[in-house]
Amino acid sequence: MGVFSFIKEAGEKLFGGKDAQAATAAALTQDELNAKASKAIEAYITAQNLGASNIQVAFDGTQGKVTVKGSAPTQSAKEKITLCCGNVASVTSVENLMEVTHPEPEAQYHDVVRGDTLSAIAKKFYGDANKYPAIFEANKPMLAHPDKIYPGQKLRIPPLAQ
Repeated sequence: MGVFSFIKEAGEKLFGGKDAQAATAAALTQDELNAKASKAIEAYITAQNLGASNIQVAFDGTQGKVTVKGSAPTQSAKEKITLCCGNVASVTSVENLMEVTHPEPEAQYHDVVRGDTLSAIAKKFYGDANKYPAIFEANKPMLAHPDKIYPGQKLRIPPLAQ
């Protein structure tokens, strides 16, 4: 797994809106802002209950880059953590350096565009629109409902079980 690119304007608003960011930026140094953002991303990962341990997040606000380290129980958890870090507003790339306790085949990824549905994405990757639950399950708990995807979001597309 290398460095993954994300759309800066899309994603969870963990750092507050633009007004809040501007007010905070005026009061803090770049290092303090980076530390605050790192803690917010780390808290978001922890809240997803993915079973990871020793999570360390570093955010570089000037580049919009997140680097995450630690241990993930599965490849799936590692990939979900990449998405937790990247599907955040102001993040443009993620370097996931986590170790995986139980390796599995890596998933593919899809950047959601306007008009996409999980069914259409399943048809594209699996040849069967009815396989959309596999994509939904692969992106839980970050996705709460199959219809709640948005342009710019990056989704995991797992290999189908044989």
